[in-house]
Amino acid sequence: MKRPLGWVILCGGIPHSNPNAKPVDCPVQACREARVCAILGVMSQLIIPGLGALTAKIAAQATTEAPSELVREIALGLWIQVHTFATGLLRPWNAYQILIAMGLFLLAHLLRQVLAPQLHAWLRKREGWPKWRIRYLLLIHKRLRLMLFVLLTWSTYGLMQAMTWPSRSYLIGIIASLALAWLLIALVTRLIANSALRGVVRYAGWIWATLIILGLTDETQTLLDGLAVHLGETRLSVWILVQAIFVLGVLFFGARIISTTSSSQIRRNDEISPSMQVLAVKLLQTVLYGSAFFIGLRTVGVDLGGLAFLSGAIGLGLGFGLQKVVSNLVSGVIILLDKSIKPGDVISLGDTFGWINALGARYVSVVTRDGKEYLIPNEDLITGQVVNWSHSNEFVRLDIFFGTAYDDDPHKVRAIAIEAAASVPRVLSMKAPVCHIVGFGDSSVDYILRFWITDPTGGLTNIRGNVYLALWDAFQENGISIPFPQREVRMLQDGDKAAQSPRKPTPETGPPRSNP
Repeated sequence: MKRPLGWVILCGGIPHSNPNAKPVDCPVQACREARVCAILGVMSQLIIPGLGALTAKIAAQATTEAPSELVREIALGLWIQVHTFATGLLRPWNAYQILIAMGLFLLAHLLRQVLAPQLHAWLRKREGWPKWRIRYLLLIHKRLRLMLFVLLTWSTYGLMQAMTWPSRSYLIGIIASLALAWLLIALVTRLIANSALRGVVRYAGWIWATLIILGLTDETQTLLDGLAVHLGETRLSVWILVQAIFVLGVLFFGARIISTTSSSQIRRNDEISPSMQVLAVKLLQTVLYGSAFFIGLRTVGVDLGGLAFLSGAIGLGLGFGLQKVVSNLVSGVIILLDKSIKPGDVISLGDTFGWINALGARYVSVVTRDGKEYLIPNEDLITGQVVNWSHSNEFVRLDIFFGTAYDDDPHKVRAIAIEAAASVPRVLSMKAPVCHIVGFGDSSVDYILRFWITDPTGGLTNIRGNVYLALWDAFQENGISIPFPQREVRMLQDGDKAAQSPRKPTPETGPPRSNP
């Protein structure tokens, strides 16, 4: 039988000293044998029938009374219960139970001060343990005071139940239940990775568990349901919003777990191409989260037919105000379907060169060799010119240019250059390097050296530098010289300048004449 909190506190389990008092079997405390209790007149006249009829009365008048009057009446009923609870705390055994609970909390705090440093020192010596085990032991270290308080309160409650009247340990039982509920909620919500969401779920769970243990769920539901607004034929209350948030949260949490598990299975399947893996994951997430949203709304009683006009308005707004966003979304789907680029491809777009790290719904993440991550809109990849270095295969050819002096044998230079390029580790041997003469310059014979690699993600500048360094070492060993432009400067004396400078004509002499 459910025990109203006000009844037990007012009754107190104390036999009445008046011999003329009417014997009444205690209907609340379910004692092992009937006993005589004094049920206060104020309880029989006000508290029990008043609170019992208050919820039914408010529910019957919820559709006829104004919201302000309904809230006022609910608040008055809650105030009566709070006043009754505070008055009952002044009774001796109830005050004793509060003092016992405070003493138990102080004892738990002292034990925590002694045991926590020892547990922390013991954890620091655990080497090689899995991270999840260390993480949960740290959680126990953090909640050690609450765990000790739960153990002490439940032990005390069981001992008092066996040694004295149940009413004299009723508050201890409530406090023990609250502490245990708070501890379990704190441990379970630790599984939520997001700290902000974890805090919201934790406090919401604590509040709801407290209301259930204190027996105030009906009054709270009536109060929240009374705070409502009418939108045409739709009635929207705070209670409906709370239900919607809870149901949607549970459904989204389940959808996320299913999506994460399914995505990991899809990505481990080597028979599916990377682009199709991304497309399958995106479609799965859309279906799961969309289904969770609409099922949650239907569960709390929201008419989805009324959302048709709103959906049309949103679609019109998307068409005019969010053209770029929709364009990027559609472009992302096209990229995934035609498999033009995929995660791991090396691309060049304008001045950006790097490999694709991830394909998003709105953008593509490209990581360059210097560690920068560019978020390129999908539309740019569809409308612009993109160089995919590894679209159909992984082979990439690189060219470098150099020159040697005219005194060096070009046949020997070509052989030395090919051998030097082949000695670099990343250069492929199956596609042998080649070297050709491309022209005769002012001071050198010009060559081009071509070689192949299969790992452009490892960098292009560094492999070119390694090949140039190999050429330098090979030319030094074989006496091949690399020419450079030279200029000859001649210094003239003043006499030589006068002799070599032409004579300027004058009006008297005229222009100089040449000797016959």
